[in-house]
Amino acid sequence: MATESSEGEEERKVNGGNQVLIVEDNLREMGKKAAWSVSSCKPGNGVSALRDENLETYWQSDGAQPHLVNIQFQKKVMLQLVVLYVDCKLDESYTPSKISIRVGNGFDNLKEVKTVELDKPSGWIHLSLSGNDPRETFVNTIMLQIAVLSNHLNGRDAHVRQIKVYGPQPNPIPHEPFHFTSREFVTYSLVR
Repeated sequence: MATESSEGEEERKVNGGNQVLIVEDNLREMGKKAAWSVSSCKPGNGVSALRDENLETYWQSDGAQPHLVNIQFQKKVMLQLVVLYVDCKLDESYTPSKISIRVGNGFDNLKEVKTVELDKPSGWIHLSLSGNDPRETFVNTIMLQIAVLSNHLNGRDAHVRQIKVYGPQPNPIPHEPFHFTSREFVTYSLVR
């Protein structure tokens, strides 16, 4: 169970803790296009553990809170969803209980877009980046920062087992406003 809030939005419950990662077909994983860094880590438990597709490994922070994961892209990208794998049963006091998601063009102008409180999570936690307006289904950003603000049972260091970031699938036909699904429609899509 998680409680979620964003700017100007009431807190609400978010389903979380799925053991199997399920993401909509119209989304693609964007993390491989980014440079990842963390504020601190124990030796052997760094960024590579967040991206290795192995739920047995984890990033472990080492130092004072907040613990930060920075995801930087070369150019602006559209991001729609952040998915974390955390496990309170295995990690106990190392499990994050409050997370902040911030976006911006760099470290100097990050803006918080979402704050989430997690209550003993175990599994994949989906955090939508959409805003209050139904037309705002994604954020356009160069940098995404995930900050662990507090841990379960007031733990000091944090364990996060996996992080994935998703954005919308690109249009397969450049400069075309619609997604055509058959060759016949694509053939007749131009008005002359």
